Amino acid sequence: MMILRALLLLGIASAANAETPAPRLRSDPPVIISSWDDLLDGVKTRDDWEKHRAVLKQRYLELIRDQHKPTKVPLDLKVHEEVEVEGQYRRLYISYQVEAGERAHAYLGIPVGLKGKAPAVVALHGTTAEGTKQTVGINGNPDKAFLDHLCRRGYVVIAPEHFVSGERIPAKGAYDTSAFYEKHPKWTAVGKFNFEHSIAVDVLLARPEVDAANIGVMGHSLGGHGAYYLAAYDDRLKACVCNCGGSFLRHNPQVEAWARDRWYVYLKPIRPLLLKGQLPDIDTHEIIALIAPRAFMDVSALNDGIPLTQRQRALMLLKIADVYELIGRPENFAFFIHGRGHSVPHESRELIYGFLDMHLKPAEVTQTRLLGQ
Repeated sequence: MMILRALLLLGIASAANAETPAPRLRSDPPVIISSWDDLLDGVKTRDDWEKHRAVLKQRYLELIRDQHKPTKVPLDLKVHEEVEVEGQYRRLYISYQVEAGERAHAYLGIPVGLKGKAPAVVALHGTTAEGTKQTVGINGNPDKAFLDHLCRRGYVVIAPEHFVSGERIPAKGAYDTSAFYEKHPKWTAVGKFNFEHSIAVDVLLARPEVDAANIGVMGHSLGGHGAYYLAAYDDRLKACVCNCGGSFLRHNPQVEAWARDRWYVYLKPIRPLLLKGQLPDIDTHEIIALIAPRAFMDVSALNDGIPLTQRQRALMLLKIADVYELIGRPENFAFFIHGRGHSVPHESRELIYGFLDMHLKPAEVTQTRLLGQ
């Protein structure tokens, strides 16, 4: 009886303890440690970063096999169509040379009634059948009609077709890169679209309406990572926004998709490496960091793709933020993570366009004022 009573009392005490959680103690914030910390290994000062950045830039150019790009040819720009859209802007359908015997097509939007030079944006479309027609709002999802939205905000905008879409759909179908690799076996699709999108910047710079010091790039999905790939490649771009733009190489169970053996093949030369379980010596965080100190914003969704991989994106972006802090330009970096999947919802568009306004337009455009002043 005594033993039973003792056990009952012990049970009551245990229940009471279970209902009384341990007190939460005050503490300093713990240091966030992640695999992305290698971005700044051995880097303590801005001079250290500049030296490390030079190494990363060379690794990036090697990844995309930039040494195998063709020589630039004259633009030979042609205008195939011109319309005025609702009294807001002129929209030109143009083509220009990107390689000998090969022309790219793009839409170019120029706001009506410009007074002086205007900021400009390269707007890149995703892997969609509508291609850049969606970017101008002719068909597809109007949420992604970036040229139309930005021209109405006063930007000159070029929306180039990706090189395996639109007027240049290969015989095997849209976004199939096999014919490209037959023509350029040592190059990469990433190198090719960087090369062509850089020529789109040349087209903007040839326009008298464009403020050469204030050119940005933005895009969604394929165009999203195309945006940061281009900004890392072309220093003439002052601001970059990536929306739902691809994953990275590490922590990615589908990493072979960056060098798949069919359809759209981003980086064909690294496929043997990936199949051996190894990764190249540069990853997404290091490529994006090449944009610093220029402005960069990343917009993504936790429920876009592999959930655990997408959660790594937040840790990756925090480490990129450290680069901007180190070099004294934290105001040039931003990210927004939502739960709306692979989309460009209203709140994302507002942030994207506002970010571009802040970094590409005169300060007075985004300044607030007190009433009566």
